[in-house]
Amino acid sequence: MIVNQSLTKKTHMKKTAQPGKGLASALSLVNMNESRRGNALKAQAHGDFQPVWQRFPAEKKQFPPTEIHNRSCPVSNLENIRWGVLGLGWFGEVHADTLSTTPGIELAALCTRTESRLNEFGDRYGVDRRYTDYHRMLEDDSIDVIGIVTHIDDHRDIAIDALEAGKNVFLEKPMAPSVEDCDMIIEAARRGGGKFMVGHVCRFDPRVTLAKQAIEEGRVGKIISMHARRNLTKAIGLQVCDSISALFGDGIHDADLMLWFSGAKAVSVYGQEIHPDKSKYPEGGFAMARLDDGAVCNIESVWYLPETTPYAIDARMEVIGTEGAIYINCGEAGLEIHDKEKTHLPDTIYWPTYMGGRHGALPDEFRYFADCVRYDRQPDRITPEESRAAVELMVAAGESARTGKIVEI
Repeated sequence: MIVNQSLTKKTHMKKTAQPGKGLASALSLVNMNESRRGNALKAQAHGDFQPVWQRFPAEKKQFPPTEIHNRSCPVSNLENIRWGVLGLGWFGEVHADTLSTTPGIELAALCTRTESRLNEFGDRYGVDRRYTDYHRMLEDDSIDVIGIVTHIDDHRDIAIDALEAGKNVFLEKPMAPSVEDCDMIIEAARRGGGKFMVGHVCRFDPRVTLAKQAIEEGRVGKIISMHARRNLTKAIGLQVCDSISALFGDGIHDADLMLWFSGAKAVSVYGQEIHPDKSKYPEGGFAMARLDDGAVCNIESVWYLPETTPYAIDARMEVIGTEGAIYINCGEAGLEIHDKEKTHLPDTIYWPTYMGGRHGALPDEFRYFADCVRYDRQPDRITPEESRAAVELMVAAGESARTGKIVEI
């Protein structure tokens, strides 16, 4: 079924000046040559299955096996969660590909303005419900979750429309290009009848989760300093930086993790950016933030590594406390492949493909949100307010880089 209408966006307020792109990480660009699959036969939903993320940090939570109802779609805990993907750019493709083989979830609908791409994906995954107008997709009562994977500048209007329609909404990060837009989305989520979560995939990385658990256990004492880098190759930077800066695009991951680890708020930030090439936005950026508990955070994101680098992504973080330290290395994922071209260190954590499906942090994140819908509970792995705080810090860092001044938050 194809609904052919031009996508007419409802405007809630004047657009902000800062564009962006809703990417979780540029890792997918390294993996786009992977084989494609049709929509896999789904296993029965989890029932009382509970992923590790719901058990964090301590005791296992129990959710009664009762049928729940929300304003948008009745869902039984014995049914697959029917998920519609809105936006089929390169990361929207990763979403669709991952959802198509994630147990307990059915890839039920697709939406993009480009009909040829819509048909390509619909045929590939065996999805009949196809839309070129997202408003028509929101009218489909058979869809339990709307997953928004569009350009960041479109996040506010689409998310508000979906939430006001009573839908359960999974919105890719960054939440929006401005704090004001974030506030409007959060208010719509409070008014709506569905569940709402912003996708910060790094919170579902087991290395990050174990680090958070060690911090919660007091093993490093009080955090006084955090330093992170998240760097990618020049080719990826030149492809992505016409849509978003390196600092906002990937720095927001580490901004979120630092605020999550510390439990503190940013009070000031000084930013600098580098622009060595002809992209619309800077290919590199740096931010130094002071938190309200006295800790200092340093964030580095440079999308200009040479093509000979073996890393899919060179991402590392150091956390120093009064009684210890933590080192997270997300660049070396435990596998090296040496072929005639170069050494490869492929992704083994976020969404690697093997044994006929996608695995790792991204499908874990999807299952977590699906379980929130299934058991009628608000997501608390990351809250909308926490996602807003990361946007606030990165927007202030960008302002500081443009003005050359420290920005108070």
